[in-house]
Amino acid sequence: MSVDVCELVRLRSHRPEAIAEAAARRTRRPLLNDNGRLMIVAADHPARGALGVGGRSMAMANRADLLERLCLALSRPGVDGVLATADILDDLLLLGALDGKVVMGSMNRGGLQGARFELDDRFTGHRPEDIERLGFDAGKLLLRIDYDDPGSLTTLESTARAVDAMAARKLPVFVEPFISRRDETGRLRNDLSAEAVTRSIAIASGLGGSSAYTWLKVPVTANPDDMAEVMAASTLPAVLLGGEVGDDQDGAYEKWRVALQLPTVRGLVVGRSLLYPADGDVAAAVDTAVGLL
Repeated sequence: MSVDVCELVRLRSHRPEAIAEAAARRTRRPLLNDNGRLMIVAADHPARGALGVGGRSMAMANRADLLERLCLALSRPGVDGVLATADILDDLLLLGALDGKVVMGSMNRGGLQGARFELDDRFTGHRPEDIERLGFDAGKLLLRIDYDDPGSLTTLESTARAVDAMAARKLPVFVEPFISRRDETGRLRNDLSAEAVTRSIAIASGLGGSSAYTWLKVPVTANPDDMAEVMAASTLPAVLLGGEVGDDQDGAYEKWRVALQLPTVRGLVVGRSLLYPADGDVAAAVDTAVGLL
């Protein structure tokens, strides 16, 4: 579909209440599809200042283009929903693109990409009360832990309280944990070794006063053969995250396919690699990912 930016701006300017009205009349559905699986397209990167895809540093900077890609992805058979920040979800509500879809609000975006305070990742996005008020279906938060950075402790505590608040509302929350560290240039890197991913899962699983509504959002390890042992660290349901896959899209698909067979893995949450595939064919990329489920 073609996005009419002028109409979106007109609605935002003259009828800002149209967003809440669209949320109130949105058709809802269960979290999981009939097969017990979940396929979510992610688009919460811009709010962290992460606009790059591959070698294109500003690939996600054009909002109309991003919205058109999202609407195309959401229209494909087998796509269950979307993960995004309030600005993007508000646009999608106004476009009528969220009926019958799972809507996940992105909760903490304060750890801006490349900032010195990146690991003090405060909750500057959706609050639990916002997700409840808008009738959204779940929340998602990022938990990066660097044993050498005190900012991680702030994020850990904030995450635990967010888990508590979501559980009190009986709303699922997807926790995306990493063990991270800065390289010699100061850039933050996530450790995808089996030991690090296992440790991050163990830490995330124990946060808050109840794990009843906690899901995990986990990467495929550097060696995909390690995933069975890694995922044995928790009984919490999990989805795989896509992340940057570079030009080896087929290799990424194969890693996801194998990991999706594990008993705790229920689906995929993938963003840039589907919305901005190397060959430019969004529909084909999305359809291939859906086929893995």
